[in-house]
Amino acid sequence: MIDKISAGPITVFLIGAHTNFAIFLMSNPQLKKNVEHIYVMGGGVRSKNPTGCCPENATSCVPRQCGDPGNVFTDYTSNPYAEFNFLGDPFAAYQVIHSGIPVTLVPLDATNTIPISQNFVEALEKSQSTYEAQYIFQSLKMARDTWFDDQFYTSYFMWDSFTAGVAASIMRNSNNPRGENEFAEMEYMNITVITSNEPYGISDGSNPFFDGLKVPKFNLDKHGVHSGHVQKGLRDPFCIVKEGKGKCKDGYTTEVTGPEAVPVLVATKAKPNQDPESPLNREFFKSFLEILNNPQQKGRFNFTTQFPFYKEETYKPEFGTRKLGKPVVFDMDMSAGDFVALFFLLKVPVEVINLKAIMVSPTGWADAATIDVIYDLLHMMGRDDIPVGLGDVFAMNQSDPVFSAVGDCKYLKAIPHGNGGLLDSDTLYGLARDFPRSPRRYTAENSVNYGAPRDTDHHELRQPLALEIWESLVKRLDPGSKITILTNGPLTTLAKIILLEQNTTSVIQDVYIVGGHISSNDKDKGNVFTIPSNEYAEFNMFLDPFAANTVFGSSLNITLIPLSIQQKVSSFSKILEGLRQRKKTPEAHFARRVLSRLYRLQQLHHRYHHMQTFLGEILGAVLIAGDSHLNQTFQVKPIKVHAEGVESKDGQLLIDEKQGKLVRVLDSVNPKAYYDLFAERLSDSVQSAVLVNFEEQVKLWRKPPNQTQPTP
Repeated sequence: MIDKISAGPITVFLIGAHTNFAIFLMSNPQLKKNVEHIYVMGGGVRSKNPTGCCPENATSCVPRQCGDPGNVFTDYTSNPYAEFNFLGDPFAAYQVIHSGIPVTLVPLDATNTIPISQNFVEALEKSQSTYEAQYIFQSLKMARDTWFDDQFYTSYFMWDSFTAGVAASIMRNSNNPRGENEFAEMEYMNITVITSNEPYGISDGSNPFFDGLKVPKFNLDKHGVHSGHVQKGLRDPFCIVKEGKGKCKDGYTTEVTGPEAVPVLVATKAKPNQDPESPLNREFFKSFLEILNNPQQKGRFNFTTQFPFYKEETYKPEFGTRKLGKPVVFDMDMSAGDFVALFFLLKVPVEVINLKAIMVSPTGWADAATIDVIYDLLHMMGRDDIPVGLGDVFAMNQSDPVFSAVGDCKYLKAIPHGNGGLLDSDTLYGLARDFPRSPRRYTAENSVNYGAPRDTDHHELRQPLALEIWESLVKRLDPGSKITILTNGPLTTLAKIILLEQNTTSVIQDVYIVGGHISSNDKDKGNVFTIPSNEYAEFNMFLDPFAANTVFGSSLNITLIPLSIQQKVSSFSKILEGLRQRKKTPEAHFARRVLSRLYRLQQLHHRYHHMQTFLGEILGAVLIAGDSHLNQTFQVKPIKVHAEGVESKDGQLLIDEKQGKLVRVLDSVNPKAYYDLFAERLSDSVQSAVLVNFEEQVKLWRKPPNQTQPTP
């Protein structure tokens, strides 16, 4: 921003939370003069939400956000006033609106009047002459086909694209102070953005700008508009009104008078199509389709035309007469450390470990779509035969905030977030782009037989669920064979298996759990640093304490690899030195890159101080391989999990002689042997990658098949 705005003059579009631009303005006030105009999609001034309303003549329907000024459908019981982008950072939105720079706002007032219509989707389907038109149709169709109810055509609006159209139309007409344009009616309004709730000047622990500070941040007025209660979550008790709408207004763009009022040009309504005979009822729809299919400045290629000899190919090993080792299932939450652990498991000789399946818990460090990275890693290693199953998106005793007034993502919110998502998966995605691309992809395709509201066009391509993979695996087990499970995340999926199986010990040999913390004294703390009130829990237990309670209440043979032992083998310098000294296989190269990046981030920025957490996750994979050089020792302890819905206690492990389950707890390992075993295994040329990286794959796709030789 500094580079571009310094060159000025410039116009800025904001179609998300305003954090980045607000920080820029507050840090570089001398550059404000170069910003000519700001166009914003966000807020709702006089809007009335048309969604969540009951159909006419309905007898048993309870309206949800119907008529509310805002559109945060997960939050209408506590804050019916806010719009998503402004609620993402109300104080930042306030700084932008009050910056003194001319602002044109396209709020819900206008976007609520341009829902995606069935006629528009049908017209778009018939008008796909550019790659970008094809992409947008497929994306929009998938959104429609997977919409959670039957109200897509009254609930999905042209938010950001409509804002871009209004802005472009205004900018085409110079000397246009009233903002006349082709697509929206405009009006000046005096508005502000609410950042805290009355009464002002209180200190209740909710407001980070004031609470506990002698001097408020940014020298804010101790009794000003920013000094009230700040909404702390979707179900903040302060905001809840019994049998009524919520009272919090954080992020609300309200009309005001007096010193807080800022004159802003506001889009109030989408204009109708000038052609009354057209099936498209909005002027913008017509222009959108024309621009999208314009041959000028069109996209040059899609994936398959960029690589003319692209071919979907799978790699599966031939084990022949080799005697395979113990069947293992890896239950992971897709943190960066989990992927390094997966590499290690794939490198252990198949005569020792036969990795049968991977189950994924998206209740941890990454979202469900990160499954693509697993597929790509397996493809790189020639193991497209290993199935991957998706576990529940919500922890046990939690529910989707869309459908439940008690859903709050209570535990998942402890995962460190960046401005737009999970902080640590962002790091992983960038590095993982070097992986070869697998033909297997995460997909939103789904079927009514598996809980979807409707069948999508290719529901046969749907992402398999974890319990499906488990049931299929159990059916195919050799007689007398049992499965060993390694868990590297929340225990959600394992708990579901326990509740599913009548006798889990008949098919599960052992369970190795990486996680949990057994505190030896008051100073021996856990690692859930984002929840200061919970000092003694470990992340994997905290992220689903009720699942952990189910697992530790079962009859399974459990080996616990607790936080205290993980921390003893979590030296970045030592593990990286071991990789540097040995042969550079593709998998060792990637492990070194990702661990080096985590180490570097830890050194550079305080937000990444927790990176050593991911090093400890590798220990379970090394231990399960059973190498005696580790000199591992164990103790048996009676363990109970705290799971009562109390944030300050949940996930903590207690020694309980009367009610605790006897668990084998890893007590010590030889750190040097551990670092050596890890580096040697990843550097071994046996069971190494069949495709080095995406670049090698691209070379295959750019030449006719008779000019290339596949990697052996």
